[in-house]
Amino acid sequence: MTPVARLRSVAVDCPDPRALARFYAGFLGGTPEDDDPDWVVLQVPGGHRLAFQSAPGYSPPEWPRADRNSQQFHLDFDAGSTWDEVEAAEEKVLGLGARLLQAEDKEGWRVYADPAGHPFCLCRIEHP
Repeated sequence: MTPVARLRSVAVDCPDPRALARFYAGFLGGTPEDDDPDWVVLQVPGGHRLAFQSAPGYSPPEWPRADRNSQQFHLDFDAGSTWDEVEAAEEKVLGLGARLLQAEDKEGWRVYADPAGHPFCLCRIEHP
């Protein structure tokens, strides 16, 4: 199938775009472009882009919920192929302001909330 378009950014609503962009830059790398305090872009090494958008009256998602204020989406991040690598990544994201929502499980991932409350996962990737 021929693509119609290519993904430019994932835009995330939040109360403080600059602060949330700095959080993600702290563990993904890159430098936030914050000429506009209401729209901050983080160009992540490797070509991906995250954008952070000011949302007045923002209410964080609640995880896990299936009714109102559910997570709507979450981001998964490869954190390495060993639990030592995942634990090192966990230490970093917790130090940057994330909070643990669900500890490791048999599937190989852990769930966290970023400082604005968005869920994300650090995943242990098994290599063949």
